[in-house]
Amino acid sequence: MRIFDPHIHMTSRTTDDYARMAAAGVVAVVEPSFWLGQPRTGPGSFADYFDSLLGWEPYRAAQFGVVHHATIALNPKEANDPRCRPVLDLLPRYLDKDRVVAVGEIGYDSMTPEEDDAFERQLALAVEHELPALVHTPHRDKAAGTRRTLDLVKASGIEPGRVAVDHLNEVTIELVHGTGCWMGFSIYPETKMSPPRMVELLRKYGTERVLVNSAADWGVSDPLLTLATAEAMLAAGFGEDDVDRVMWRNPVEFYSQSGRLDLTGVTGAAEPTFAGSSIKRGGE
Repeated sequence: MRIFDPHIHMTSRTTDDYARMAAAGVVAVVEPSFWLGQPRTGPGSFADYFDSLLGWEPYRAAQFGVVHHATIALNPKEANDPRCRPVLDLLPRYLDKDRVVAVGEIGYDSMTPEEDDAFERQLALAVEHELPALVHTPHRDKAAGTRRTLDLVKASGIEPGRVAVDHLNEVTIELVHGTGCWMGFSIYPETKMSPPRMVELLRKYGTERVLVNSAADWGVSDPLLTLATAEAMLAAGFGEDDVDRVMWRNPVEFYSQSGRLDLTGVTGAAEPTFAGSSIKRGGE
């Protein structure tokens, strides 16, 4: 089994986690920019963080045979802090980097005017840099936040197929299904989705445009819950091809739209190039 975790915060995890993931078949990850758990005090701290995501973390992952890419953004929570907002002017320099495969996480935390502005500006950057967008839906008042997200995405002019609306659940999937956007689900203990709940949604809505991730970070989380979901799918009667679509081909298809997804050296990674996108492989 090959697994691509499309949303995991490896900066918060140990090298033991990388070893466990590789042994479980997790051989590719995307790490979105996110809130580190305490306030940052200015754009310089973001620059250090972005540099680590694009330099040290891919090197650390490679020691275990895991391919690491990142998404870059001002996250919604810190969009409300005037000390952090100048990082919006810093983003274009990072969005041109080879290992950046999307703008994200962007979206909503508390649905403030400041978040509206940061979200709108970063969707515009995604269009300008021809990158997909990874969108965080709020933990509170999630249905209203998801509706507001979809309204802003529509107004931005970005193609829906280049947007992943993440952290969905049984309530919000109905809002996103059929919009053309990708549907992201975080299998995360206590606060988000569980493998059995995810399997039921896959039974009802199918496997197309579905991204399943662990969102593992510094909180109570588990980087092997992608594997647990894959195993739950098989136990529920899904075929191996269904599992491969959800756990590998879907994230490859979504992030390959960046033209920067480099799966060089990943065993069994060769896939057809999707329309309007490209995947880098050895020698390209």
